[in-house]
Amino acid sequence: MTERDLLDERPDPDRLLARLGGDAPGGRGRLRVYLGMAPGVGKTYRMLEEGHRRAERGTDVVVGYVETHGRARTAELVEGLEVMPRLRNAYRGVVVEEMDVNGLIARRPTVALIDELAHSNAPGSANDKRWQDVDRVRAAGIHVISTCNVQHLESVADAVATITGATVHERIPDEVLDDADEVELVDMSPHALRQRMRHGNVYPSDRVEVALDKFFTEANLTGLREIALRRVARQVDAELEEVGVGQSPAALGAISERVLVVVDGSAADRAAVRRAAMLSGALRGPLLALRVELPGTPVGSTVDRDAAETVAYAEDLGAEVVRVSGASLAVAIIDVCRRRRVTHVVLPYQGSRGIAARLHPTLADLVLASLPDVEVHLVAAPSQRPAPHSTRP
Repeated sequence: MTERDLLDERPDPDRLLARLGGDAPGGRGRLRVYLGMAPGVGKTYRMLEEGHRRAERGTDVVVGYVETHGRARTAELVEGLEVMPRLRNAYRGVVVEEMDVNGLIARRPTVALIDELAHSNAPGSANDKRWQDVDRVRAAGIHVISTCNVQHLESVADAVATITGATVHERIPDEVLDDADEVELVDMSPHALRQRMRHGNVYPSDRVEVALDKFFTEANLTGLREIALRRVARQVDAELEEVGVGQSPAALGAISERVLVVVDGSAADRAAVRRAAMLSGALRGPLLALRVELPGTPVGSTVDRDAAETVAYAEDLGAEVVRVSGASLAVAIIDVCRRRRVTHVVLPYQGSRGIAARLHPTLADLVLASLPDVEVHLVAAPSQRPAPHSTRP
């Protein structure tokens, strides 16, 4: 038997997983999601390419639902793949086509290609949302490859509305993406996407100029791309934590940068959050916003309200909020930094004067004394001096 014969006789991984009932508890199917910053970056195209790749190696692949949006090249990729017939439902005099979930489960392929996780099903469907249909398909032991735009995630929908001025109506819980076995970013520069649109590869020619002037501006796309990159970075970071058990914090920190900003209700809070967000973006690392509840701070006080507003502001910029209680701000910061492998801490600067400044170590001193490998950045309020700077051990 030749080496080629041996290779041809290898069991197909997808078929093997299906025969064993999947590789998740209860025989649940795996989920791969192609995530994009906006329509037109090529998510559906990549999904179909992956379907062809698996079909060519012998995997039983079926198109559960795909939306070509009239794009010729995408439609061409559907050819050669088995496509499930759609259900046709009449609603208010209009025939609406939806995925036949029951038919797909009865067909029981190894892999199903199901486009647009955030899609809202027609009234009268078994489920309100397509991500719920996907959950049913996975529960039947079928692996799913799907697509999603970042603006549809519940946690960033408000931030997207702030950036673009457009309300996001179709949303999916973040847990859906968190539960995915693989999330792959389909990335494209804002300039390249706008060029694709001008060439008629995304929308019909009569819609292009309106789209470019409204939603698909360079500024909007840059903001959406940043959110998408951070979301995928967070996913990768979570995976790194799972596989990195046993490695030293310094080794893990060298792989993945993490920025933590402390929110204390002071005048420098917002400036610190903005600086931390810029740093996080530059480092392509997750951003954490830490709020420490200290004894003696009355609920509803001015400081408490200011801190709550800044926390909401940090969330809009893509931060994960961490809330802890403690008797010491320094101890709480150090503990969270160690647990979350933080590499940069951004502190609102509160200058002290007189003898107290000489006798007592500053918050930055305390953090650096316990975490010498962490960079501490001090940020003053706009009216304060000295200007923002960094302190290193």
